[in-house]
Amino acid sequence: MVHLDSIDIQILSRLKQNARIKASQISDEVGLSVSSVTERIRKLEKNGVITSYTVLVDQKAIGNDSIALMEVSLEHPKYYDSFAEMIDQTKNVASCYYISGDFDFMLKIVAPSENLEEIHRKIKSFPGVSGTRTNVVLRSLKNETVLLPED
Repeated sequence: MVHLDSIDIQILSRLKQNARIKASQISDEVGLSVSSVTERIRKLEKNGVITSYTVLVDQKAIGNDSIALMEVSLEHPKYYDSFAEMIDQTKNVASCYYISGDFDFMLKIVAPSENLEEIHRKIKSFPGVSGTRTNVVLRSLKNETVLLPED
């Protein structure tokens, strides 16, 4: 685990808000030289704290107006690899977590509402899937990256 000080957290917070922010602007906001900010960012990248820079897309603006959370159980662990590969190839599955509890996986599906049933059916009928439970998201109240664990 990498130790982050308060300056690192401030830098990450600014980058989280706008990954295209200039080091000079961060410098002004956190009270360090531009070279110090640049060096800290490089260190955060090198240590794997910053893994990539990306664009956040408004899913509704591109037609993905539905989100569903789908829990999936497999009949047997032997289906794990083929299921994982199928999920990786299913573009509308935004995230997949291997979980504990009554189900084996939790999927976040983002899709146009008219495609949701087809995607649901594809996953539900995949060989080895023994059960599912699906919840359609009515409204997303919070969706963000956590910078530090709670004390």
